[in-house]
Amino acid sequence: MQFDKRAWLDRLKSMFLGFDKPLALIVFLLLCVGIVTLYSATLDMPGKVEDQLRNIMLTFVLMWALATVPPTTLMRFALPLYTFGVALLVAVAMFGLTRKGAKRWINVGVVIQPSEIMKIATPLMLAWYYQKREGVMRWFDYAVGLVILAIPVGLIAKQPDLGTAVLVFAAGLFVIYFAGLSFKLIVPVLIAAVIAVGSIAAFQDRICQPEVTWPLMHDYQKHRICTLLDPTSDPLGKGFHTIQAVIAIGSGGATGKGWMKGTQAHLEFIPEKHTDFIFAVFSEEFGLAGGIVLLTLYMLLIARGLYIAANGATLFGRLLAGSLTMAFFTYAFVNIGMVSGILPVVGVPLPFMSYGGTALITLGIATGLIMSVARQKRLMQS
Repeated sequence: MQFDKRAWLDRLKSMFLGFDKPLALIVFLLLCVGIVTLYSATLDMPGKVEDQLRNIMLTFVLMWALATVPPTTLMRFALPLYTFGVALLVAVAMFGLTRKGAKRWINVGVVIQPSEIMKIATPLMLAWYYQKREGVMRWFDYAVGLVILAIPVGLIAKQPDLGTAVLVFAAGLFVIYFAGLSFKLIVPVLIAAVIAVGSIAAFQDRICQPEVTWPLMHDYQKHRICTLLDPTSDPLGKGFHTIQAVIAIGSGGATGKGWMKGTQAHLEFIPEKHTDFIFAVFSEEFGLAGGIVLLTLYMLLIARGLYIAANGATLFGRLLAGSLTMAFFTYAFVNIGMVSGILPVVGVPLPFMSYGGTALITLGIATGLIMSVARQKRLMQS
């Protein structure tokens, strides 16, 4: 049998047709930066880099697989996946596993965290709903969208898991906004948020007293916000994370101390240095210059995602790609803000940088869905 080189090349090319090359390249570069930083951060933790490389391989397989699935097929899974995810969240609330004071997991043969499913299922469901209502949308549809969003966000916040609740809320809210929600309706909410933050900052001496109870918040969440306003109030407790991370970022200077030469990380001053606080390790070793390069990569990631969203062939594709792209922005903004001391400490990883299989796979799935939208547009043009 004669080997047909051209036929094999065409077959290989068709297999990777789903990959959006610019987006795949940006993700690859972020993962490379992440592995280099992780190697330095985990010198005293053998096996972490190898585990992350396996996670990356699995992530690219899922990314490739989802990139080849047409958005019309994805729409059919929106309602079942959302319903399944909400059912699991209800099950967690009723008989979930409690670890470190939080009830976030459930054993279904294997232990899973259903809130991770909702990071994808919620924007998918909202995009499906607004696609069905295209051309006949009324104000009522935005209210329905908020209810669809509020159910998983409320269940996740109750666990409590404020970080994941923020990410799910942001992803869903971006769908509703891109579907046509007037910015005039958002402005009052933003003004109220600014007033609330200003009031907390102005009266922190009174409202941060131990005997004062904050409505709708657990004591540890109140403590985190009060510690953010004044980390020195608990320098060896809740404020330790923020103080040490800020010292690491500042000590990196303009060009950094050099790869594997960071003192804050290697002397064990930075907690969770390979996960949530990996940006502090990176900034100490590569300085302001490295930080600018990293932020540029994230800007390119967001710009490419929004370009794909703007050129989507259907409303469903545009809403899904736009919301997932802005979810990447939320991830990066919250994590870097947390590490820099301008936001409370919450468990939000840095996209494609932090160690962890679940978060990386979720990000890979989101990237694959964005690539699916891009592939549909290319196929329609060809």
